[in-house]
Amino acid sequence: MQKQRENTAAAEKVSKYPGLNSFLDYMRGQRKYSEHTCKAYRKDIIQFYEFLFRQYGSEANSDIDPGSVTVLDMRLFLGFLLGEGLQPKSIARKLAAVKSFYSYLLETGSIQVSVPAQVVTPRFSKHVPGFLNEEQTESLFDRILVSPPRRAGSRQKDPLEEQFTFTRDKAILEVLYGCGLRISEVVGLEHEQVGLEQGFMRITGKGNKQRIVPLGTHAAEALRNYFEVKRNFFRIKKGGEPGTAYVFVTKKGTGIYPVLVQRVTKKYLSAVTELKYKNPHVLRHSFATHMLNNGADLKSVSEMLGHTSLTTTEIYTHVTFGRIKEVYEKAHPKA
Repeated sequence: MQKQRENTAAAEKVSKYPGLNSFLDYMRGQRKYSEHTCKAYRKDIIQFYEFLFRQYGSEANSDIDPGSVTVLDMRLFLGFLLGEGLQPKSIARKLAAVKSFYSYLLETGSIQVSVPAQVVTPRFSKHVPGFLNEEQTESLFDRILVSPPRRAGSRQKDPLEEQFTFTRDKAILEVLYGCGLRISEVVGLEHEQVGLEQGFMRITGKGNKQRIVPLGTHAAEALRNYFEVKRNFFRIKKGGEPGTAYVFVTKKGTGIYPVLVQRVTKKYLSAVTELKYKNPHVLRHSFATHMLNNGADLKSVSEMLGHTSLTTTEIYTHVTFGRIKEVYEKAHPKA
């Protein structure tokens, strides 16, 4: 009952904001955006409306007409966000949400002109993500992930359970690096998406957009080994296969979850790198960097990563410049 009251209250709060409900329905139904993305848009647009309420001294939704917003209002909103301590990148994201909302209102005829579209998005410096160099990657997969780590001073675990956990974790890391997947894509990966014999995977990424990703020999081998160990483990321990379509499961037979993948990544990356953040994205970044370093074109890498724009992928060109310079100095006679 308490949960129902909270949901009702939330629905009433959203209804205060003209056009927001239909915009979110459009984002889910027509644009196929995930619920996580829709919640982020909702939060940003509500924050914009709440700013307007304070700006005009009103709490009544009938007093706020989205079409009456001025460029000055938008500049004051950006100043408000800056005063709240937000970084330029976060401010740019919120402004993008408001611009998308107003673009929808314009297309549906709710407003005659989109004032937010006239506001320049703040510039922010691109953060070059952390990644493993090729020597660290080789050490991870050819030395660390050869056998389960020994636990000095601790009692011996069930060998079958230990083998299942190790082969699963190794397959997760091989897929993260070998295919450049996001953590959500690994967690949600289902058997029907994996074509071991064909050598590819069908991935559903952000906004439910689908792409085909090549499945390298090392990742495929790790998956085959994991599938065999998983079958034996659940046949002996549970009397049959786990009752889920997910590729990666816990020892209880349920799908894995993001925190588990983060723990696995941190555990093994700690043995090969001193990067501050040892999360699954490090392997995705390593995939992109190593592909570009070894001659892959930007468009192909962008498609494999599931980026909607080449601009997003261009960040990796910053980390590959050192390699380009090294090649030039070795190859050019007058370098």
